[in-house]
Amino acid sequence: MINDIKGLHHVTSMASDARLNNAFFTETLGLRRVKQTVNFDAPDVYHLYYGDSRGSPGTVMTYFPFPGIKSGRPGSGEVSITAFAIPKGASAFWTKRMTAKGVQNIAQETAFGETRILFDGPDADRFALIESDAVFGSPWTGAGIPEDVAIRGFHSVRLRLSDGDQTAELLGFMGYDRLDTADGVTRFRIAGDGNAANLVEIEARKSLMPAEQGAGSVHHVAFAVPDLDAQHRVRSQIVDTGYQVTPVIDRDYFKSIYFRTPGGVLFEIATNDPGFDRDEPADALGSALKLPAKHEHLRAQLAEHLPPLD
Repeated sequence: MINDIKGLHHVTSMASDARLNNAFFTETLGLRRVKQTVNFDAPDVYHLYYGDSRGSPGTVMTYFPFPGIKSGRPGSGEVSITAFAIPKGASAFWTKRMTAKGVQNIAQETAFGETRILFDGPDADRFALIESDAVFGSPWTGAGIPEDVAIRGFHSVRLRLSDGDQTAELLGFMGYDRLDTADGVTRFRIAGDGNAANLVEIEARKSLMPAEQGAGSVHHVAFAVPDLDAQHRVRSQIVDTGYQVTPVIDRDYFKSIYFRTPGGVLFEIATNDPGFDRDEPADALGSALKLPAKHEHLRAQLAEHLPPLD
């Protein structure tokens, strides 16, 4: 069994409009934009990162906004809900705030004994805010949201799969313990000393058509390891089980490896270091366009092409 994975690192999705995406996460949800850079493989497209005040692993939602991309089609083989943790008692504040800001399809429910608010993002991506006593580092309050109700970081991701058994076995190998099942959803928690974003859920839905990715779809889920040595150990262990795993890829702010799960969801293993302050001061995170070295020669062209965010 793998012992180096410490919970979620980040979740990356696709969007249709960079400005709407930026406004939703920074103004409505009150997260900090901790980095604006570009897609390594498509530099004419932003890669935007939103998180807590430092961009701590376990708090960061990232997006590729492809202008005019078609909407994703929900189905099996995808992340169906990305959930953030909020403090106990904060639901009333968030319901009122999101209603005032015109957020769509807000609903409140209780699951696994927790109060949760479900809602849609700008591209009908499904989110939840879940009341939790999990302890995170440094919530961002730059959008005027009081610290005692601010989003802390990720609570969990829910995988909607046609058959969850093999992915459940994989999660067990990755160090997750099965906790409980309710209403067709099984919850897993990372064993040992993980970060506060330590939950993954599997929803088995055999009758659904496969999902088609597009705007509003999660592209991949990243899990955190402390450093490159831990990542090498994890890669070797996953390869030994028969999975096809990419070589280590330098993403500037972390190192990454990727593999496809039995249920179809793309998993990434990402290092906690070097972090988002490697190329700009902590008090200026996300304020300037940062480019991978291989795309720096395109700066003038990209500055004209990429839409302003603020």
